[in-house]
Amino acid sequence: MAALLPLALLLPSCAWALAAPFPFPAGSRRSSCKPIPRGMALCHGVGYTEMRLPNLLGHDSMKEALQQASSWAPLLSKNCHGDTKKFLCSLFAPVCLSELGEPVSPCRVLCEEVRDGCAPVMAAFGFPWPDMFNCSRFPQGDELCVPPAGPGDRPSLLKEDAVCSACVSFGQNEKEFLENFCSQDFALRMSIKALSYVDGDLKVIPELKSRTLYKQKGWSEEELRQPVLWLTDGEACACEELHGPGGVLLAMGHRVADRLVLSWVRRWQRGDKELKRLSRAVRKLQC
Repeated sequence: MAALLPLALLLPSCAWALAAPFPFPAGSRRSSCKPIPRGMALCHGVGYTEMRLPNLLGHDSMKEALQQASSWAPLLSKNCHGDTKKFLCSLFAPVCLSELGEPVSPCRVLCEEVRDGCAPVMAAFGFPWPDMFNCSRFPQGDELCVPPAGPGDRPSLLKEDAVCSACVSFGQNEKEFLENFCSQDFALRMSIKALSYVDGDLKVIPELKSRTLYKQKGWSEEELRQPVLWLTDGEACACEELHGPGGVLLAMGHRVADRLVLSWVRRWQRGDKELKRLSRAVRKLQC
């Protein structure tokens, strides 16, 4: 029964034939099936467990696919269209069907419906609908493609689809960090040492280096030696920032009872020079 699920997601109501090769460059690698990694929170609960690489955006490696997919996870929390997850995952993590040797593109109508619902939301934050999602590139419904859900088939947004509030961002991370710094109890630069779930909350053990703890109001000696951070209800929402591939993260939060609770987490996407400049700007702040 589980093997039939991807086909049920893909078959449009009208007749279909095999699609032409997908419209994005797939690089030189042979297409292969890979398990969708836990770190790709964008595609949790999409209805299948294996994806094809290269994907439909030309990402040859899982690391590249994870990095690029993480940028789109916040769009799910905007509830701009019920098929947003299906559309994005059909590109970043296209379903793997043993009957086919290549990924299956989203239908043009699926792209158009998601675009019409989400483009105005993105525009409100200053982001245009990207050219890589140009709907004219996708096949019409008379070819094998991923269709939109029917009127009675579209589920309401699951709790697991929601992005954790601490991880939602459509702004400039550096500006957000500086603007919110003084209102937080702690702020730091870190990488991830370990993650685990405790009673529905996400326990985060950060890896800290010298001069990366920008603010630590009321921290104990034990917390300074090895802090433990918490993302409240982290098991019920997605945070690509924490589950994504290694790198530098900026984080802020508050002390709640005996816990250090994260309220803001962003992955640093710029270089070391810009990071040093941010560190200098932080230390000049007078709160």
